[in-house]
Amino acid sequence: MSQALRTAGRRRAPDSVLVLTLGLAAMVVSMMQTLVVPILGIIQNDLRATTANVSWVTTATLLSAAVFTPLLGRFGDQHGKKGTLVGVLLVMVAGSVLAATTTSLTWLIVGRVMQGAATAIFPLALSVLREEIQPAKLPGAMALVSGTLAFGSGLALVGAGLLTRGADPDYHRVFWLAVALAVVALVGVWFAVPASREATGGRTDWLGALTLGALLVLLLLPVSQGHEWGWTSGRTLGSFAGAVVMAAVWVMTESRVEEPMVDMKMFTHRPVLFTNLAGLLLGFAMFAQFIGVSYLVQMPEDIAGYGFGASVLGASVVYLLPTTLVSLVGSQFGGVLVRRLGARVTLAAGACFGVVGFTWLTVAHDTSASVIGAGMVIGLAISFGYAAMPALIVASVPAHQSGIANGINSISRSVGSAVASAVITTLLASKTIPLPDGMPALPQESQFTLGFALAGVAFGLVVAVSLVGIKRAHAPRTPVLRKAAEGRSRAVLDQPSR
Repeated sequence: MSQALRTAGRRRAPDSVLVLTLGLAAMVVSMMQTLVVPILGIIQNDLRATTANVSWVTTATLLSAAVFTPLLGRFGDQHGKKGTLVGVLLVMVAGSVLAATTTSLTWLIVGRVMQGAATAIFPLALSVLREEIQPAKLPGAMALVSGTLAFGSGLALVGAGLLTRGADPDYHRVFWLAVALAVVALVGVWFAVPASREATGGRTDWLGALTLGALLVLLLLPVSQGHEWGWTSGRTLGSFAGAVVMAAVWVMTESRVEEPMVDMKMFTHRPVLFTNLAGLLLGFAMFAQFIGVSYLVQMPEDIAGYGFGASVLGASVVYLLPTTLVSLVGSQFGGVLVRRLGARVTLAAGACFGVVGFTWLTVAHDTSASVIGAGMVIGLAISFGYAAMPALIVASVPAHQSGIANGINSISRSVGSAVASAVITTLLASKTIPLPDGMPALPQESQFTLGFALAGVAFGLVVAVSLVGIKRAHAPRTPVLRKAAEGRSRAVLDQPSR
């Protein structure tokens, strides 16, 4: 890191400004994941692309995030978080400008790859909070920044719908919105985030990054493309087999490197292992709600016998935005619960709300009020989960591993989201309503019911993971935070849980 950046970066902004800045940066990251969902059809028509080719606009971002998030999280731990944050945001601005100006599908996908790299901002932001925020305020700060993820995902759907409404929609406007938000986040990070107090230094484990990246690509590629390729096709099965082989190669590589990118003991540490499992399940449930509700409410009731005939904009604003607003507000209550009851109990409580919400959605999705009400309950569940998981991770690893540990947790949520997208898409295509020739096939209502039920089961498993898997490994953390708040050394937060 340059001396100029270090000197400028140590000007300490107030805690509230720092938290809001990092929350904005995290929100922009989450927007990149869902920003293109409502406009894929427009992109396909404008660029005269096939459905299979245009799907890479979303797949490329997912794969890029999986590869770069752990690498950049570790890089920030080693060489300074502010410099890494600034660099990542510059890449996201460049990628967004490329996507906003190109009329080539190839270059659009390149821009989306650059946007996907920005997913590393979230674990880096949590590492900054751990270093700069007083222990008593840390759970609430992490909860707010985490809560912006769900809010950003919903806000992106609304923004995309608003910017592409009308008779002549232009998808480039959506990417110009991404440019504007990324620039604001970049300026905020430059002025509000101080330079890292500690940087462990050391070599970058490029071989570990390469093998982990190959593993994640081989795993996520068939998950995201399996519906298009066929789940029993040679490409799908071969990719999954390759992922198994590469997992063994990666473990072998990391076990022999002096300074591995990922300490393999981290994966066997029970709280981290089960928190990542909870992240995967939470990512599945959240995306199942977004996709399931979006498709459900757009079904033409006069033809399908169910649904509300909503437009893309109506589905986003009327049915999904309440979920995201509740998530943002609920994250503050989640932070309070983490501080008072512990992250483990908060995660379990949120999962219980998720079970209730999806049970409601499963048995009663025939009125707008039920869909919106159930979605708001699910939003509360998501916010509690997002508030609890970073606290569980931070309490379980040393400070110098915060970035990589939260990066792995982010990947677990991304994998869950990818699986949800594949599962829901496959379910909806597997049973359709017979319609006259020339009309597009519509899924049977029972498929939506099954999808919502599966998401409810995922939340039920999060309850079990919280209460049985994680056990009471984090029970001592709450009194430690209280003692630190009373003036004891903040070094206690850097002790890994036993």
